[in-house]
Amino acid sequence: MAYDNIAVPDTGEKISFSKGKMQVPDNPILLFIEGDGIGYDIMTASKRIWDAAVDKAYGGARKISWMEVFAGEKAAGVYDGNYMPDETFDAFREFKVGIKGPLTTPVGGGFRSLNVTLRQVLDLYSCVRPVRWYKGVPSPLKQPQDVDVVIFRENTEDTYAGIEYESGTEENRKLAEFLRTELGATNFFPDAGLGIKPISPFGSKRLIRAAIQYAIDRGRSSVTLVHKGNIQKFTEGAFQKWGYELAREEFPEQTISWDEVAADHNGDVPNGKILIQDTIADIMFQKMLLRPREHDVIATTNLNGDYLSDALAAEVGGVGIAPGANIGDEIALFEATHGTAPKYTNLDMVNPGSLLFSGVMMLEHLDWFEAANLITKAYELTIDQRAVTYDFARQMENATKVPTSEFATRIIANMDAV
Repeated sequence: MAYDNIAVPDTGEKISFSKGKMQVPDNPILLFIEGDGIGYDIMTASKRIWDAAVDKAYGGARKISWMEVFAGEKAAGVYDGNYMPDETFDAFREFKVGIKGPLTTPVGGGFRSLNVTLRQVLDLYSCVRPVRWYKGVPSPLKQPQDVDVVIFRENTEDTYAGIEYESGTEENRKLAEFLRTELGATNFFPDAGLGIKPISPFGSKRLIRAAIQYAIDRGRSSVTLVHKGNIQKFTEGAFQKWGYELAREEFPEQTISWDEVAADHNGDVPNGKILIQDTIADIMFQKMLLRPREHDVIATTNLNGDYLSDALAAEVGGVGIAPGANIGDEIALFEATHGTAPKYTNLDMVNPGSLLFSGVMMLEHLDWFEAANLITKAYELTIDQRAVTYDFARQMENATKVPTSEFATRIIANMDAV
């Protein structure tokens, strides 16, 4: 289709789908949103690294054709104040895969969150956050290498659905009266702000299905359903119940529950089976500190996933290097998981790790694992050489502080060594 402010590259081909399977050409057109604040610095550095890795891994036989689309402050400048233009949604529907830097949400009106808007409009129902330690990265844990999980956070329901009624409004009064008089719900104070927490079989099962399929495809050992079902029995508790149902009905040959392990296998998970287990949300935080090896893939509701993904990222170096993606049935949007850090705008000093490794996830999504692995190994070698951006330099002994651009240059140079 034709676009008013988006330039489609002359080279490159579209990613397509056939019978539900993604078809990736050797020269795919991939979208990027530069991002606000530090977005320019980290996107520029990361694109250099991604392009170099693809070139080195495949000897020039594969190449990315980049296509810029707009959101946030840069979009407002291009589209007369519109922070989230329709053309951007149209481009993702047509070209399927892209990556974005951090975005500023306008204050005082408009979108509640540009990031949430992208997820909801494009129905990107799985927020996928791998959390693992990279050799040499400063960590508060004694054994950070034991942390290696992938969080699947439901993206469209729960409290993030945004169904809220402000205290003192007519809508709030009507809902409070209905709850008290029609449903007999009286255990809340007068004038309380009210919110509705929808969690459905459809939304829960498609998220859990994606988590189990990921575990199968990547050779992972378990999927843990994280919930607060001991208190919220018909939302969080239902999420847990529907997860076990889905595993039994759709993946009976590949999965097994703890009950089945105990009853039929003397407590030992059979080879080739993926264990389906569940944990109360608050206990999960403790387990990921004390016994992180017991968990592999995590499937959870929206708010739980928000807390867990940031808390676990702190165990292995912080959100500054935590990658993430929002994935639907066909469209995939990879993203930096941190904010825009406006005070560092155009200073060429911040760590590009979160965006960089989100791009590594994107390469893996394309099945370009050779390029993805090359970046990871070169990054670890660069950290080992202690030439790092300021955030790591202040935590490491005998480190050399380098700009974002030089950090990227050193990673690219180290690809030859690995």
